[in-house]
Amino acid sequence: MNNILAVFARSWQTPEVRKKLIFTAIIFVVFRFFAHIPVAGVNVASLKSLFAQNQFLGLLDIFSGGTLANFSVMALGLNPYINASIIFQLLTMVFPKIEEMQKEGEAGRQKINQYTRMVTVPLALLQAFGMYALLRSQHIIATLPILNLLAFVLTMTAGTMFLVWLGELVTERGVGNGVSLLIFAGIVGRLPVAFTQTASTSSNQNFMNILIFVGLGIAVIASIVVINEATRQIAVFYAKRVRGNKTTGGESTHLPLRLNQAGVIPIIFAVSLVLMPSVLANYFSASRNVFLHNAALWLSTTFDPNGWVYNGLYFVLVVGFTYFYTAVVFNPKKISEDIQKYGGFIPGIRPGTPTANYLNYVLTRITLAGALFLGIIAIFPVFARAITGVQTLLLGGTGILIVVSVVLETVKAIEAQLVMRNYEIFDK
Repeated sequence: MNNILAVFARSWQTPEVRKKLIFTAIIFVVFRFFAHIPVAGVNVASLKSLFAQNQFLGLLDIFSGGTLANFSVMALGLNPYINASIIFQLLTMVFPKIEEMQKEGEAGRQKINQYTRMVTVPLALLQAFGMYALLRSQHIIATLPILNLLAFVLTMTAGTMFLVWLGELVTERGVGNGVSLLIFAGIVGRLPVAFTQTASTSSNQNFMNILIFVGLGIAVIASIVVINEATRQIAVFYAKRVRGNKTTGGESTHLPLRLNQAGVIPIIFAVSLVLMPSVLANYFSASRNVFLHNAALWLSTTFDPNGWVYNGLYFVLVVGFTYFYTAVVFNPKKISEDIQKYGGFIPGIRPGTPTANYLNYVLTRITLAGALFLGIIAIFPVFARAITGVQTLLLGGTGILIVVSVVLETVKAIEAQLVMRNYEIFDK
């Protein structure tokens, strides 16, 4: 904590970085302003009641920055953009051209970002219509005529693209990753409401439970920091090369393998699948068909978010998706080829295929620790609420993961800018 405060203090004393911090703060204000402009024709009170009963919609509200529960013009938030980004990350494994585009540097990344924005538009249109169908099935919104429905869908799509634009402005002219910071701002912006609700319903009997809940939250935050920063250092040596009168190489370095290579993505994938039965149950609960109505009742009972079936399946899916996404973002064969290309080797391991097998061996075992940790974080809120009885303070593992990860990444980005400025002064 002292290190983080020291970094922000030094950045505020630096004019260039201070301007970026002020610009980022202005974007936050604009974002929160538009987050309170509602879409016409929606019963907001009934909508908040629905969100309180459905964790899937609650997760979507997290990634919309708290705008979905208010059903503002940016109700879809950054969900379509995040989905489009995940799609392109997965397509990298299938299409070599996209992988080559990633290797082109800044120009390649700009092309991928452009394609991501293009894919975001149809995804936003589809999600907006799906949200309308869900709200209509819950009698939160009336059946709209064609023109009104078109205006409804286009308004939500335009709000998403406006939010993407704000995020890109922060990335270009502010500090850190703009999309992550906007999600962070939405999560943090909802904390005062949660604390107010807790304070209004608390009594002397549950004050100790609230303290226990806060203590558990601090422990979770500390564990997330430790796991996010934990790495397995693989020693790599480079052979000496003689070129003319110069000798290059001969130094040693380390290849850091993170325990949590996948970040929060496995939880997003897992919760999207495990909560799908609840969404279908909510959609078909009002059906006049006896079979569909009974099926919806069975789904809602079996996949109760507080039940063992739901949490057990949730845990297994998180662990599985952690291994899957780690395989997507980390390619041992490619890493071993790059090490061999520059004359490097791991002590005791032959270059080429044996190196790739060794990296895969190590990665598989350290990923198990990261996967189990993510699984525990995902289902921890249920046990925390059961132990303490505090229902208004939501200790969401996904939200805490995002907040802590964004803070750490932003601090590192600020430190990098401060170091760069020091080098520029030294060059002058």
